[in-house]
Order: sequence, then structure tokens, then C-alpha cells
Amino acid sequence: MRLLVPLDLSSATDRVLDSTRAVARDTGAAVWLLHVAEPDPAFVGYEAGSDAVREQIAHEYRDEHRRLQEHAQQLRDAGLEATALLIRGPTAETILREAQRLEVDLIVMATHGRSAMFDLLVGSVSHAVLRDSRIPVLMVPARGA
Repeated sequence: MRLLVPLDLSSATDRVLDSTRAVARDTGAAVWLLHVAEPDPAFVGYEAGSDAVREQIAHEYRDEHRRLQEHAQQLRDAGLEATALLIRGPTAETILREAQRLEVDLIVMATHGRSAMFDLLVGSVSHAVLRDSRIPVLMVPARGA
């Protein structure tokens, strides 16, 4: 079995990883942790900015990469097969593309439980993945029960 676990590196990360560990232990699954980084401003039609802006963005990518690698190492320390991926792009589309490319059997991700109005106005990555995925999706509530 193969699991894709998109992480936004928010406070929901620990809950998602707890669920991932449980599923992976029970199924012997290999785990791919995926963090989709925000696109480069030039990518979405804006000027790339000064050297200081580019350096700040690079610093954020390095920090996100380090944090993602730490989470993967924690899973490996628990005896699980884990790989960390940091990819830049549109979030929901990147998650779905990687799920297909990696031929995963299950996507495990957080749902932040925002209102329907928020989702209507702003959109929801978890809703988009759930709506468009051809692969089962396990939604982990970001908030405690």
C-alpha cells in the first residue's frame, strides 16, 4: 500500500501524522509526505521582486524543506518507509498530480473544518482534493474531537 500525505506544516500536522502512522503500521504502507510550497510570485504573474524578497522566499523554502524532512525522519524512526517531497505549485492540483504519479492507494490529509461560506468565497484545498480525487481520501479533522 502507498500513502500520500499532504502537509501544510500547520498545527494540524501532528494529527495527520498520528493517523498516518496508524494506517501505515496496520497496512505496511510506504508513505510520501508532500508539502506544496507557494508558487514563486513570478509564476503567478507578479514581478519576482528584489534580491531581498527572493532571499526571503528561498529561506522559507529551506525552512519548509527542513521541517518536512524532520517529519519523514520521525516516521522512519518509528520503522516506517517515508519519503519527503517539497513541490512548488497550485496546491490541490499538485496533490492530485502527485497522487497519480506515485500511484498511491490513499491520500491522508487534514480538513480545517471552516464554514461553507469560507469555502465558497476562498476555496478549500481539502474540498478540491476530495471532489476531484479518483483515489480514496482520509480526512483528518485539524481540531480536536
